[in-house]
Amino acid sequence: MATKLDALTDKLIRFIEQQKIYFVGTATKDSRVNVSPKGLDSLRVITPNQVAWLNVTGSGNETSAHVQQHPRMTLMFCAFEGAPLILRLYGTAKVVHQKDPQWNELYRLFHPLPGTRQLFLLDIDLVQTSCGMGVPFFDYVEDREQLNEWAVKKGDDGIEQYWQEKNQTSLDGQPTHIMEKNV
Repeated sequence: MATKLDALTDKLIRFIEQQKIYFVGTATKDSRVNVSPKGLDSLRVITPNQVAWLNVTGSGNETSAHVQQHPRMTLMFCAFEGAPLILRLYGTAKVVHQKDPQWNELYRLFHPLPGTRQLFLLDIDLVQTSCGMGVPFFDYVEDREQLNEWAVKKGDDGIEQYWQEKNQTSLDGQPTHIMEKNV
C-alpha cells in the first residue's frame, strides 16, 4: 500500500497543487512535536526535490525554532475528495527570514499575504504515498479571511510588536531569531 520515492512525480505535483490544506510536522531532539495545519495559497513546488512554503504570523512560531535547531521536517497532504491518497514529504528544512539574501527570490513565487513572517525551504529526501482509505471525504467551502484581516488591521508595526511579544521563542523556550532578522 505504501510507496517510497526519491522525488515527486508530475502526478504528485499536480495533486499538491490541488490541495487546500497540508500539515507541517517538526521537532527538536528534546522539544514537543509540533503539527501545524496550513492553508491559503502558501506552498510552491520548486523542483521534484524541493518545496517552499510561506508562513504567516500565528500564535506561535514552533516550526521556526525547531528547524533552526534540528532541520528535519515532514509535510503531509491528504485527499479529502476523489481517489484516496496520503502524501508525505520528508526532508531537511531551512527557515528564510525577510532580511535573508534568499528572501526576495523566494517571496516573488507567492502572492503577497498580510502578516508574512518567514519562508521555509524543504529539501526532500523521501516521498511516501499511502492509501488514505481511512481519510473521510470533506467538501471545501472557501478560505477563511480572518487571519488576513487581522494582519491588515495590525499593520506592519503591529505585526512586528506581535512578533516581539509572541513569536520569539517556542513553547519549550527555543529561540526563533525572528526579531534579530527583522530589526
